[in-house]
Amino acid sequence: MKFLVIDGQGGRMGSMLVKKLLEALPQADITAIGTNSIATSAMLRAGAGRGATGENPVSRAAPEADVILGPIGIVAAHAIMGEVTPAMAEAVSGSRAKKVLVPVNNCDIRVAGTRDLKLSESIDLAVSDALDILKHDS
Repeated sequence: MKFLVIDGQGGRMGSMLVKKLLEALPQADITAIGTNSIATSAMLRAGAGRGATGENPVSRAAPEADVILGPIGIVAAHAIMGEVTPAMAEAVSGSRAKKVLVPVNNCDIRVAGTRDLKLSESIDLAVSDALDILKHDS
């Protein structure tokens, strides 16, 4: 199972996702792609097996992934303060991969029925959802 973690800004959420995935699945195949080099670096330090930065890596990796994790803004053009390009959003939303999206307010997207949680709580739920996908697809 190939996991793709995408994040922007400082990469805090992405690095938390990578750490939690590796705690649950130490041999997980995780690619980290940042919308900027700071985010990529943070996810690599968290233990991602490989990483890259920018639009083209997202466009190339999204179709190959089984599960994509990141903030909800990765499916919306110009989200995360403009760091998500239309091509990135299209690649993620058009991928056959299962998507586990963390609802965060800095993307200017509100999902009805969700509630504000601490980031760590949202990360725990996201990793739990990703592991459920793994169990059901195996």
